[in-house]
Amino acid sequence: MYLKAGFEMKEPELQSELEVIIKQMGSVAVAVSGGIDSMTLAHIVQRKLGKTALMFHALSPAVPKEATERVKAHAKDGGWSLQLINANEMQDPSYLENPVNRCFFCKTNLYSRIAHFTSDWIVSGTNSDDLNDFRPGLEAAKTFQVRHPFVEVGINKKEIRAIAAELGLNDIKSLPAAPCLSSRIETGLRVTNEKLVLIDNVERLLTMELGIGTIRCRITHPGVVIELEETLLQKVSHDLQLKVDDTLRLHGYPGNTSYVLYRQGSAFLREQL
Repeated sequence: MYLKAGFEMKEPELQSELEVIIKQMGSVAVAVSGGIDSMTLAHIVQRKLGKTALMFHALSPAVPKEATERVKAHAKDGGWSLQLINANEMQDPSYLENPVNRCFFCKTNLYSRIAHFTSDWIVSGTNSDDLNDFRPGLEAAKTFQVRHPFVEVGINKKEIRAIAAELGLNDIKSLPAAPCLSSRIETGLRVTNEKLVLIDNVERLLTMELGIGTIRCRITHPGVVIELEETLLQKVSHDLQLKVDDTLRLHGYPGNTSYVLYRQGSAFLREQL
């Protein structure tokens, strides 16, 4: 089992308020991406609401395979009522064109599909730190009256990690942030299945060779760029670079990839707004 009998947040009033919000909703549909935020929220909702809680996870080439397998494993062990759905974003021309607000179209498709299956409140794992970032998906959330319990209570990423640890979610408590694979494709370059498969394959190779951490395979206008957190960047060997180049060539991309320090949001060209 993943859940402990109970958990204590650092601030008792935050815990109380979060539980009150969830209980007041009565029945809830959680959009579970496979990341720490939505996964932790799903466990809390399941604990408070039991069978009235529904979990929805989108199957998509933009979702890393590991994320889907993680959701399935937690659903099985946690007794979730899980529905795997196709959000259909890969059939949306506006999404595929990859504008700077691509996430708006992604979330619009996701929430629309969830709303097709349930009239329950839809909730997301958005936290208070996210409000400081460029998040077009939050505009889509407003359209479908999606609620963000962590934001409503004022819980940030650090506090979510503490909650996950207290809940015994040891496999996700230290997970690095992992936005969808389409976020690796530079603004204006079309999103395709082929690019997403390439990105997933390269990032899985790098994870196997370097370990868990912040890893991004960026497809940019000049070419492919690998961004890594500093500790992983220092571990990149010549042999690993050759393996990555071989993988790229299998997908029709030339080798000679550059390796640089990770920079958040570097694939977004904001001036195109």
